[in-house]
Amino acid sequence: MKWLWISVFSGILLLSLLILSITLGWFGELPPLEELENPKTYLASEIYSEDGVVIGKYYLQNRSNSNYADISPNLINALISTEDIRFHEHSGIDFRGAASIVAYSLIGKKLRGASTITQQLAKNLFPRKKFDNVFNKATTKLKEWITAVRIEERYTKEEIITMYFNTVEFGGNSFGISSASKTFFGKKPIDLTEVEAAMLVGMLKAPTRYSPVSNPENAMRRRNTVLNQMRKNDFLSDDAFDSLKIKPIELNYQEDDHNDGLAPYFREHLRLELLEWCEENGFNLYKDGLKIYTTINSKMQAMAEEAVYNHAKDHQRKFYNHWKGREPWGTYTELIDAGMKRSDRYRMMKAAGASDEEIKTAFNTKVKMKVFSYNGDIDTVMTPLDSIKYYKYFMQCGLMSMDPRTGYVKAWVGGINHKYFKYDHVNIHSKRQVGSTFKPLVYTMAIDNGWSPCFVAPNQPVQFEGYPDYNPKNADSKKYNEPEMTLFRGLQFSVNNIVLYLMKQLGPTGPNSVIELGKKMGITSKMEPYPAIALGVSDISVYEMVGAYSTYANKGVWTEPVYVTTILDKNGNVVREVVPRTVEAISEQTAYIMEKMLERVTAHGTAAKIKYQYLIPGAVGGKTGTTQNYSDGWFMGITPSLVTGVWTGFEDRAIHFRSMDLGSGSAMAMPIWGNYMKKVTADTSLFKVEAQFEAPKQPLTVEINCESYNEKIPDKVELFEE
Repeated sequence: MKWLWISVFSGILLLSLLILSITLGWFGELPPLEELENPKTYLASEIYSEDGVVIGKYYLQNRSNSNYADISPNLINALISTEDIRFHEHSGIDFRGAASIVAYSLIGKKLRGASTITQQLAKNLFPRKKFDNVFNKATTKLKEWITAVRIEERYTKEEIITMYFNTVEFGGNSFGISSASKTFFGKKPIDLTEVEAAMLVGMLKAPTRYSPVSNPENAMRRRNTVLNQMRKNDFLSDDAFDSLKIKPIELNYQEDDHNDGLAPYFREHLRLELLEWCEENGFNLYKDGLKIYTTINSKMQAMAEEAVYNHAKDHQRKFYNHWKGREPWGTYTELIDAGMKRSDRYRMMKAAGASDEEIKTAFNTKVKMKVFSYNGDIDTVMTPLDSIKYYKYFMQCGLMSMDPRTGYVKAWVGGINHKYFKYDHVNIHSKRQVGSTFKPLVYTMAIDNGWSPCFVAPNQPVQFEGYPDYNPKNADSKKYNEPEMTLFRGLQFSVNNIVLYLMKQLGPTGPNSVIELGKKMGITSKMEPYPAIALGVSDISVYEMVGAYSTYANKGVWTEPVYVTTILDKNGNVVREVVPRTVEAISEQTAYIMEKMLERVTAHGTAAKIKYQYLIPGAVGGKTGTTQNYSDGWFMGITPSLVTGVWTGFEDRAIHFRSMDLGSGSAMAMPIWGNYMKKVTADTSLFKVEAQFEAPKQPLTVEINCESYNEKIPDKVELFEE
């Protein structure tokens, strides 16, 4: 007996010395207190819409933290029943459970592990290294015990449960209960039912083995084991258990894909911008759990995406019929060769040292592939060269919508399908010829210099000194062939002669003056100082054009389009606030007169369908734009509280429609704007219809009533509308 006591005492003393040695760091450092207060876990950065919807994440591990109040009691009950029934009784180590393990081991029986939830949390926060020997395994286990006790000293039971659920992995690239709930059931953690909670808790033992996606039978058995534990521990009645255990597994499985969800083009543009900002400010976009609050409205974004997709699909069918039996690139076969050389396949083969002949053979050899179609992805067999030709047929689109008073971008649609068409047709680097949508800037110069929109200008071809070969004509010389017309009518029907007349009246410096005005209105793209600028030959982005038109709707003040308001770090501290820049570009009077001129375009001009077909209520102005050979179709539309621009066209300018009825801005772009605004204006929570554009409080110094104007100038022909 004496030796027994000596052995017991010696064992206790040895264990105490070992624990003291571990605490002092003789067998490796324990996690410092600072890390216990701020454990290092990778957190996904989340993107929020202005209406509070998470529209995307950036992550290495798809993890978002939940609060205790966000976690369903079903989850907590399932976890405690299965992993640690004495969780509320111990202080990190369940000695009773540990003793049971030893006793059962001595008699040759197996029992589940005695690691408490707190010990498992310690292991999750500070992962083990591989064991070299039994001694290292024992010291590591003791380290976890000590860390668990320290965690219990610093956190409440509720905080420990919350941290546990935020650190565990569920598979499907889901880390933490918030991500897992969304991935497997499309729900928030608070909304999980008993069977859903039991399934997720059951997966923690082995996420792959008990995955309901890849191993549904295993998942069902494991789920029912958890439900049975809940029954044993009085969290479920016998009747409830009997009814729940026979329920099938019903998933709403949606593994995160950056190509899916709302605003994929916007999210990618934002990602590239944020990576640069994070590098400059000491953050990691993929690990630091930033909360990025944007101006995007989830409802308006969905409406915009639907309008783009539906019209593009419909117009795509017309394009196929239009070019039936012919290739739309015609003799421009170099477009196909250029497309091949831009492909990943070509670049990889070149980098691997393949010869031109080998590359040619590869591009003409049929392979299995999946291609985009408006009726769903198609599994097919075709040559890579044919796939390049296939994609050349697709019409592309870009739409941006913003509040002109705040600069807040409400919707951003960069294309028709981000999975197959990565190029974003909205951002400032995506420039296309703007056509007649640029004409209002020339009219703005005239109005700002005191010209009345009732002024009657000659409708004759204009020649510019120093440009003998530049002799542009009206797009439709038969339809609008009266000898003279008002500026109102010139813009209303987009008559080239009238805007060129105004450009000539601005004098030799006219083009430079228009360029300077464009810069004040937010256009930073290069614009050449030639007379042709009046017809919109410059390449400008949708982003810039929407910003420029917002100047009219904002009383002459250009407000920088912005899409981020605030960024918070993982602790809720504000680390960035965005305030848009503003520039007083034109007078309030000029802005108002331009609104009235653009309003006539939608009432009786080239965009009259906005009113009589799409029935957009209230004050609306707009301008269509069509470039040479119908390569680009534009529509810019304004209301007092929303400005939206739409571009449509094809990847290559040589590919296009061949007729005005199919290839004009009013045919390609305006329907998207009309269908989008029809939905927006119908939702009173999103849009307040305003009957009129607000006039300046001071009396106008420029006459816009053409009857009064003609009375003052009786020798002018009365060409006013209405």
